Amino acid sequence: MEFLGFRRGDESFGVRNYLAVVPTVGCVADLAVEAARQLSMAAALPHHQGCCQPPVDLRRCMRVLTNLCLNPNVAAVLVVGMGCEGVSAEGLASAVRGSKPVEAVDVQSCGGYLEALRECINAGHNLLLEVKDWSREPVDISKLTVAVKCGASDATSGIASNPAVGAAVDILVDEGATVVFGETTEIIGAEHLLAKRAASREVAEKLLKTVHRLEERAKAVGVDIRGGQPTPGNIRGGITTLEEKSLGAIAKAGSRPLAGVLEYGEKPAKPGLYFMDTPGREPEAMTGFAACGAQVIVFTTGRGAVQGFPVVPVVKVCGNPETCKKLRSHIDVDVSGIIEGVESIEEAGRRVLEEVLAVASGKPCRAELAGCQGAVEIYVEGPIL
Repeated sequence: MEFLGFRRGDESFGVRNYLAVVPTVGCVADLAVEAARQLSMAAALPHHQGCCQPPVDLRRCMRVLTNLCLNPNVAAVLVVGMGCEGVSAEGLASAVRGSKPVEAVDVQSCGGYLEALRECINAGHNLLLEVKDWSREPVDISKLTVAVKCGASDATSGIASNPAVGAAVDILVDEGATVVFGETTEIIGAEHLLAKRAASREVAEKLLKTVHRLEERAKAVGVDIRGGQPTPGNIRGGITTLEEKSLGAIAKAGSRPLAGVLEYGEKPAKPGLYFMDTPGREPEAMTGFAACGAQVIVFTTGRGAVQGFPVVPVVKVCGNPETCKKLRSHIDVDVSGIIEGVESIEEAGRRVLEEVLAVASGKPCRAELAGCQGAVEIYVEGPIL
């Protein structure tokens, strides 16, 4: 199995060839967006972190932004800074330099917004000249990292779209690829089942510790997650308890052994199936997946979700026949045949995998066609200072 990808200097392969315009702090997010709008092949990664945060979150912000820049889908990086923030533009550029072309611009050194915008456009054009002629080549599927996510789930998610994606995940893992899933809140009540699949006792213990850590964090502010209800949309879609939702959610992780548990935005050390500690909310979860190196995100939905991500194509899979009709412009793979009894989970899983490889080879996903780039948000631990 192969896809067509762009070779990077670190022997990874991108499925897109973006110039990433990355602000170090929320103060210059608008500047990054405007610079990207005026540059071809550019994608802005605006966020709201980077300053007035405790050291633990500034370190996480720096690590996640660095890893976003190093995502294989990014060919070159333009770092945009304010000049006085906690995460410096030159510091981020230095972390990337040597891996791919990078330039840094900051507003205060340039003398203002308009001056910095002109400098960004000039620097961006120079970076594009270095990467615009890169071409695709056949790549073995083992070089692919796929993240899987569920959102706007309903009763069909756990019995159709999630199992179909799980079947595709099993094939990916068997072929030597890397698959990452997350959403710690989405495994509560089913974590013991995942722990039984752990490749080692250490992995099982880390998984259970990750769930416990989240519960303790919630209890510290007076919230008891376990036994609580899912979101209002989940309830309207027929999901009655958090445990019921979790049993359906873990189906998207297939059935292969769990190779490891990752901290937020951490890169896997080797191929296999991994769990990442992320929240369930889409912007933070998908940012963590992109930071770990995922070239494609597979997103299952029952009620319908439209968001994408700036530098990673997001493939939507749905098993609800009504949603597939109403939101057909946002659904990449319709697996409602499982519900209707005309397609097996395994057959649907193979179609999901075929779509992943097609998108990895350059086919635009529905979110890209609609211009839904999504939001970048970094999962934080402490208060804003």
